[in-house]
Order: sequence, then C-alpha cells, then structure tokens
Amino acid sequence: MLSRVAHLESAFTDTPTAVLVTEYRGREHHLRLKYESFNPSGSIKDRTAAGLLMVMDRQAPLTPGTVVVESTSGNLGLALARQLAEIDCRLIAVIDPKTPPATRDSLAAAGVEVCHVDSPDGFGGYQLTRLERVRALCAGNPGYRWPNQYASFANPWIHQLTTGPEIVAQGGPDLDAVYVAVSTGGTLAGISAHLRSVDQQIRVVAVDAEGSMVTGTAPGRRHLAGIGASRPSAFLTPYAYDGAVRVGDAESIAVCRILRDDTGVALGGSSGCVLRACLTELAGDQPPRSPLCLCPDGGDRYQATVYDDAWLTTVGIAEEVRLAETRLRNDGLRFQNG
Repeated sequence: MLSRVAHLESAFTDTPTAVLVTEYRGREHHLRLKYESFNPSGSIKDRTAAGLLMVMDRQAPLTPGTVVVESTSGNLGLALARQLAEIDCRLIAVIDPKTPPATRDSLAAAGVEVCHVDSPDGFGGYQLTRLERVRALCAGNPGYRWPNQYASFANPWIHQLTTGPEIVAQGGPDLDAVYVAVSTGGTLAGISAHLRSVDQQIRVVAVDAEGSMVTGTAPGRRHLAGIGASRPSAFLTPYAYDGAVRVGDAESIAVCRILRDDTGVALGGSSGCVLRACLTELAGDQPPRSPLCLCPDGGDRYQATVYDDAWLTTVGIAEEVRLAETRLRNDGLRFQNG
C-alpha cells in the first residue's frame, strides 16, 4: 500500500531563488527570494501536505475513498486536494472568511467539500473555531482522518528534510539570515532544525503578524491569510529562532504593492510580511549581509484582497496601506530584479 503514496515524495519541487536589489534608507542591499509558488499547487504547502499524508499512510494506509478533514487558511487545502485526488481519497476543508475568494473557488473546482466557519475565536482570527469544527466532524464520523498540521511531527519533519537543505545550498556560504513566516510553526521549526545542524552561522528569524499569538502575547484582529495564529505553536521553542519580527497588515500589503510596481513580481500577503521583516533588519545597526526570504506563495490568489482597493476599504485599512506606501517611498524604498 505504501506504493500508492510513494509519488508524494516528488509532490513538490526544488523551488528557485532570485536575487532582489533594494534601496532603503540610503543603503543598497542584495537579498534572495525563494519562490515556493513554483510548487505544483502554487505554495509551500505542497511540501507540508506530502509530509502529512506520507506519515498518515504509514500509521494506517490511506485506502481509496478515505475522507481526510483539515483546518486550513487555503493553501494546505489546495495541496491536500491535489495529492489526495491522485490516490482516490477525498478532502473536507474547514475554512473561514479570510480565505481568499480565488482559493475558495479553486477548492470548489477541485471537488473539495468546503466547510465554512464564520464565528471569530476571540483571539484575532478563526483558527480555534475551525479546529472545533474539525473535531466535531471527526467525532461524528469515526472513519474520517485528521492530519492535524498543528501537532503532527510530519509538519516540521518534511521541511527539515527538504526546505532546509535547499535553503543552505541556494544561499551559499555567505548566507547569514533566513526569514520565515510562522503560523503552525512547522515550516520554521523544520528549517531551523536543519540550519542548526550545519557548520554555518545563520540567523533564523520568525516573521509573525501583529496580533498573532505565535510569537506574541496580545491578540488582535488580523486580515491576511496564512500567517499568524490564535494560539502558540506546538513546534517552536526558544531555540528554534534567534529573533522575531511582527508585521502589521498595512505594512505587509504596502510592500507587496511596491514590489509589484517596481519589478512586476506579485507576492502573497505572508510573503510581503517576510520581505517587510527583512527590510526592518536591513535598516538596523547590524544588517544581514546575505539574507534569504522564504516566500510561501505568489500573488495570483490575492488579486481580490491584497491588490484590490475595494477590499482594503471593506476591511477598513485602505488609508493605513496608503500611508504605509508613502512612508516607505519617503524612506527611499525601491526594488529591482537582480
């Protein structure tokens, strides 16, 4: 039966990096962006999904017709749907209002049963509400399988096995800082585990959303999907990262828009957070010399949110984004492809 999931080991690719040249506050810097959008379903979650399903199958074979249930902000749902379809299994994705419209449409087109929760969890998001729904679905249907990206060791394991080594190889001997968005914390924990094992001084930076409980203690409302969480990570310890930078929605979106204007490259909101966090440290007293930003996905799924003025107005941050763009431009922010 393991042969049915053997292909999952190639369910993602060695994603490319590109050099980005930036001017900011009177300095020029070169940094690398690692584009996880080149994965088959368009995000880093192809890796996570493959790890989760391989471990699930080893615990109990994923036979045709198996129903898998998972809470997701969107990208993991798309990755699971694609990979499960190849082994004749089915997905129920529990999502919330922050899931971008394009992602919801793609889930439906993939034949995923979508379970939508709209009750805030009281900690700035919907994660805890989604998890309650997953538990209820599994309790009422004993045959359902829950990968549980929030607790399964498969989550960090797959990134320790694949993403971490790619980053070291692509960053080269001068790599001295890596910026990774956190939500479940599995990606960062796995990457960090590999980076700590190499004979190279590489600073690991956790990039979190303002109002998130992953690295913060004060919950607040968050609009961007795929970054931050309503509770601490089960995977992260103080040893896993050397510093944390929390970024507000408006700053993240402003960076996404400036990058697209300057280079034509469109990133997703969490990638904008990562780039903004790197810029913050590049402007500091001890900037990294050769940083790498892990970009979880591209901007194609966010045209109706991050890049849409009407959506910014609807969620009440249009003016904040405009002011953030103005501040960044006044600080000399410019991007160009390297």
